[in-house]
Amino acid sequence: MSNLVRFGISLDRDLLETFDERIRKKKYTNRSEAIRDLIREDLLRQDWREGETVAAAITMVYDHHQRGLVASLMDIQHDYHHAIISSQHVHLDHHNCLEIIVAKGTAEVLEELHGRLKAQKGVFHVGLAIASAMDDEGEHHH
Repeated sequence: MSNLVRFGISLDRDLLETFDERIRKKKYTNRSEAIRDLIREDLLRQDWREGETVAAAITMVYDHHQRGLVASLMDIQHDYHHAIISSQHVHLDHHNCLEIIVAKGTAEVLEELHGRLKAQKGVFHVGLAIASAMDDEGEHHH
């Protein structure tokens, strides 16, 4: 027996046409999957605002030749060892590196980590993307 539930919604024709155009551009095969994604994203944003534990990816591009920067970045990451699950380091060219940090924690902790990394001289970009909401046992929901 499926857990899927069917329900109907009413929309203004112009809104539906705009939505259909958007889902075609994003290559959805049907409206249902697009609506499910919108609901999941909204629930995740709400969990983020309410201080729930979430999984996230932090991407960072920096100049590894900047004096003292690599040591500072490592010190910051060690300060957040409880939140950081893993990191991957990629050499983009002779000067620039990309680091991808996978972490989980509350919005407060992850935004603090993001801010500390971003504030370092020689860091060009730091992005924070929420990936999933987690429960206390580490299981994701939504």
